[in-house]
Formats: sequence, C-alpha cells, structure tokens
Amino acid sequence: MWNKIVQIWKIKDLRNKVLFVLSMLVIFRLAAHIPIPGVNLENLREFFGSNQILGLLNLFSGGGMQNFSIVMMGVAPYITASIIFQLLAMIIPKLEEMSKEEGGRQKINMYTRLATVPLSYLQSYGMITILRQSQQQIIENVGWLNLGIMLTTITAGTVFLMWIGELITEKKIGNGISLLIFAGIVVGIPQALQQLAVNFSREQVMNIIMFSIIALITVVGVVIITEGQRNIPVSYAKRVRGMKMYGGTNTHLPIRVNTAGVIPIIFAISIILFPPMVAQFLLRAQSAFVHNAGQWIIDVFQNQIVYGVLYFVLVFGFTYFYTAVIFHPYQIAENLQKHGGFIPGIRPGRHTGEYLQNTISRITLAGALFLGIIAVLPLVLQQATGLQSMVIGGTSILIVVSVAIEIVKQVEAQMTMRDYEGF
Repeated sequence: MWNKIVQIWKIKDLRNKVLFVLSMLVIFRLAAHIPIPGVNLENLREFFGSNQILGLLNLFSGGGMQNFSIVMMGVAPYITASIIFQLLAMIIPKLEEMSKEEGGRQKINMYTRLATVPLSYLQSYGMITILRQSQQQIIENVGWLNLGIMLTTITAGTVFLMWIGELITEKKIGNGISLLIFAGIVVGIPQALQQLAVNFSREQVMNIIMFSIIALITVVGVVIITEGQRNIPVSYAKRVRGMKMYGGTNTHLPIRVNTAGVIPIIFAISIILFPPMVAQFLLRAQSAFVHNAGQWIIDVFQNQIVYGVLYFVLVFGFTYFYTAVIFHPYQIAENLQKHGGFIPGIRPGRHTGEYLQNTISRITLAGALFLGIIAVLPLVLQQATGLQSMVIGGTSILIVVSVAIEIVKQVEAQMTMRDYEGF
C-alpha cells in the first residue's frame, strides 16, 4: 500500500489530481460549518437526534443540515433531479433516444442541473417549514425577505456542491457526488466515537462488541458483493481476410452481482424523505380532513417497522430499476453479433439478449436482497439492543467501502495507463 502511495506521489499529474480532490473536499467541509443566522443550533441538534428520518438526511448532507449551514441540503436536490430524468427517459421515447448518444446525455445533464435549482428551493422551503413548526424553538419568526435570502443562500450552496462534484468527477478520482457523501459520512465518525466514549458504561460492552463484529462482517460482505461477478463465456468466430485469419478467441462478459452500486440506497432515501416533508405542509391546512391526513402520514413514517419495510422495498425495487437503466442486454447481444461474437450454446441475436436478461435478473436478486438488508440493518440492531444510535450504520459502511473501492480502482487504472506510456 505504501509503495502505491509513493508511486502516486511521484507521478506529477496524478499527484496534482489527488491534491485537487482533497482541496475540494476541504472546501466542502469548510462550507458545512458556515451557519445561516437566526437559528438555535442546540435545539436543532436535539431535534435531529430525536428524528430517525431527518437524522439520516443529515448524514448525507455531511452534517451541514444539523449546523443549518449554507450547504444544508447537500446534493439531495441534484440526486432527486437525476431520479426524475432517469424515470422520464424510460417513459418518453425522445429522452430515451437522447440518453443513448453522447450529445443527448450532455443535454440531459444540463436539464438535470437546471431542475436542481427549483427542487432545491422547494426542498429547502419544506425543511425550513418543518423546523418552524417543531415544538422546539429552532427558527425565529422571519419575514418573507429573510426567508427569501435563506432559500437563495441554501440553493446557491447546493449548486456550489454540484459544481464541486462535477469538477471532482472530471479528475477521474472517483465519482464527485459519491465522494461528497463519502466525506460527509467519514467526518462524523470521530464525533460518534467521542460520544460513545463519553457515554460509555459496562452494560454496553457486549453491545459494542456485537456492533463491531457485525460491522466487520458487513465490510467483508460489501467487498464480496461489490467485487462479485458472473463471467459469461464469449467466443469470436474465425474470419479470413485476404491471406490473414482474424478472431477465433475466447473471452468472457463480466456481470456484476451489484451492478447498481450504492445508487439504489441514495435514491430510496430521497424518495422516503418526500412524504413526511409534504405532510408537514398539510398540517397547516384549514380542513380537518387534510390536517388529519398529514398527521397520519407523519405517524406512519415515524413507525420504525413501517419505515423499515418501505425502505427495504424501495432499495430492492431501485436496484432492479437502476440495473435496467445502465445494463441493456439486447444492445449487448446486438454488438456481440456485429463483431462475430456469441455465447456457446446460445443463438446470436434475440436469444442471446433473452439469456443475458434472465441471467442479470437472477444475479440482481442477490444484490437487491443484500442492499435491502444492509439498509435496514441499523433499525434491526436498534430494536434488538435498545440502543438508539450506532457509530456507523450499514448504509454508511456500504457507501464508504464502495466509494473507497471505486477510488482505488480508478487510481490504479490511471497508474497502469502511465506504466504503458512509460513502456
């Protein structure tokens, strides 16, 4: 490992990229500690600590929401916009055609960025409304002018993070949005360990040991599932051109167990946070029926069992959905046929596409179940042990390990490329 680090430092271009990414993460963490005035931070932290859903949202904002910082919404509006356009691409044929071309994908990315602005205004207004309606005196009475300044500042912070994420992605040292979430999770570990040490008692020893063992098993499981793949054999027919013979090689087509990565969990969190946020607005309605409906939605999502089941189902469904978005079996089958490739025992063309579709469906089942179990693991452990907080949950471990693996692979790929250039 140290030899790799030394090699990275010796390669000037790669060293500059790593230093640039680290500097962007430092800027993100500095922005997360710039608060918006007019907020009682002590009451705000107590409010987030007592709410499971908002605590999870605070985790993905890198603690910026708990500090009510200028980047309190994190990249959540951008992720929501991405979900919307990926869903529209499956419904609208024109968007589907655009998503298959490089120029079309750039246009969709531009639309996603534009849609992030109104979504950020909407989500930040919903969050401020929730905080104003809470029983703790979190936000003082603010006028429309101050409210508009707050919303504009928060939206600017979201756009700023979106820009930083894209700059990081361009350096090819991991995905920028995932790295921002990764940094937000990692910086919370020292504080969580400090709280654990302060509140330590002998009765918690067995629970801490159990959590440590489960965390270790989870890390191993994440690595196995992330790296696990099914290699489908592919053969290329021999072709004679002039006096030379081409083809006749055997290779394989890798299909990952978890093709979707951590995206399904991020999508599921964005969706599951939406109904309670909307329900907060219904509480202000004059109609008793609408008010009771909003209160019922909030009570349902505060129920740990209902929340856990919905979370599991959403993660499971989004795993299949996102796999279908990025893996196109019939297109792969068509490309294999064009280049003279075939799967032994399977006829080229439509039959190959059906075989790949059935294979990816069966393999994705294991990945979807694993992601769903990891997502609800903290809730299960809290119900089993009675502890209301963990140093790092299953979802956090999954994101941290997956992003770390992705970073290592991209760095190694760049080092390998430079080895070939030197050769």
